[in-house]
Amino acid sequence: MVQYGMRAIVKVAPGRGAGLRELPVPTPPRDGVLVKISAVSICGTDYHVYSWDAWAEQRIHRTPFTMGHEWAGVVIEAGSECTSLQVGDYVSGESHRVCGHCLQCRTGQGHVCQNTRIFGVDVDGCWADYFAVPEASVLKNDVRVPPEIACMQDPLGNAVHAALAGEITGKSVAVLGCGPIGLFAIAVARGVGAGPIWASDTTPYRLELARKVGADHLLRIPDEDLEAAVRIGTEAGHGVDVVLEMSGAPAAIQQAMRLARPGGRVSLMGIPSRAVTLDIAEDLIFKGLTVQGIVGRRLYDTWYTMKALLASGRLDVSPILTHRLPFEEFETGMDLMRSRQCGKVVLTL
Repeated sequence: MVQYGMRAIVKVAPGRGAGLRELPVPTPPRDGVLVKISAVSICGTDYHVYSWDAWAEQRIHRTPFTMGHEWAGVVIEAGSECTSLQVGDYVSGESHRVCGHCLQCRTGQGHVCQNTRIFGVDVDGCWADYFAVPEASVLKNDVRVPPEIACMQDPLGNAVHAALAGEITGKSVAVLGCGPIGLFAIAVARGVGAGPIWASDTTPYRLELARKVGADHLLRIPDEDLEAAVRIGTEAGHGVDVVLEMSGAPAAIQQAMRLARPGGRVSLMGIPSRAVTLDIAEDLIFKGLTVQGIVGRRLYDTWYTMKALLASGRLDVSPILTHRLPFEEFETGMDLMRSRQCGKVVLTL
């Protein structure tokens, strides 16, 4: 007889919304664990799935499924072939489930695995009382990091990857877009000794969060001139050493190239909704820029760097956690995401 007794937030069918459902408690895979979830956080991807926008309509191939991929919890059962985890371990996990055998996985580039499947998109996710997950996707947390912070490590890892993809300590930085990952990037840059830091966004609420996590100069777009501010504030007006483009706005991507000094770095993480025209000759080649595409987290280098930064106390992301809600109030969390009057929203179980 099937045992029921687990709450889960389920994308029931194509279209806007999701439902709180009762499901069977899963069995851990032989090479994995069953985790009792303590906290989960809402990602922009989750909001796309919930609202069923054009991206979700094209990307999601099946319903129903359990949503979510950002989590923290405690191992309560281990599979027979699990060797590195045991009952009682306090853990979080990587959202990208990679194959381990493609060229990228075998050459240290698993973050761009050709066969990646994403929890809460391609396979059942973590927004439930219990989560069955492969051992390879799980990492132990430092006990000093509370669950409401530990559950945000997947998106925080994006920011760690972007910020630390090149030299940044002692460098001037511009962060374009102060959504949660942009805010994380500011905190990482400040935590490792970068500065001064310029931050731009369209939302005063998020610019105030940027100030709290270490931005020196706040520019509201389009009302204020970011390029003029950077010219005034950098040596000889040549631009910043590092630009982290986190918004995906086509105009911001174009501006990122102009903001970087000759010989500087531009790391692109924001996803544009359409093709972007760039002046390759003037803004990239003749300036000798290093331009990087950033996706996910380097597996698993980024996770260990992030874990060390959090445990050290030099990286404080607590101001970015703006809302804690009970698990069953996920729809309120989605309303906050739509309003943009939030940083990270965490659901507690």
